[in-house]
Amino acid sequence: MKNIGQIMKQAQQMQTKMAELQEQLAGLEVSGSAGGDMVQVTMSGKGELRGVRIDPSLANPDDVEVLEDLIMAAANDAKSKVEVRVQEEMQKLTGGLDLPPGMQLPF
Repeated sequence: MKNIGQIMKQAQQMQTKMAELQEQLAGLEVSGSAGGDMVQVTMSGKGELRGVRIDPSLANPDDVEVLEDLIMAAANDAKSKVEVRVQEEMQKLTGGLDLPPGMQLPF
């Protein structure tokens, strides 16, 4: 059994690495798209919306619902990609340590 000093040191190191990961995720940008790239959404690694690009041909006032659906689909695509990327980075940080079901990092 490890002594308490070693455990505390490891916990501190993990906390430092988590803070570094949070900074990296804030600077990360991931794009999602829909409608054959006619709508693109860019999000940060923390899920904050950073940008939206819409092909001008979609700007039809008589068909706003299609545009709304494409924006939502692109945002969901970007969010999914962010989640995958965060999971990959967490795997690197934890050395592949599997967390119990329902437990997610960062807390």
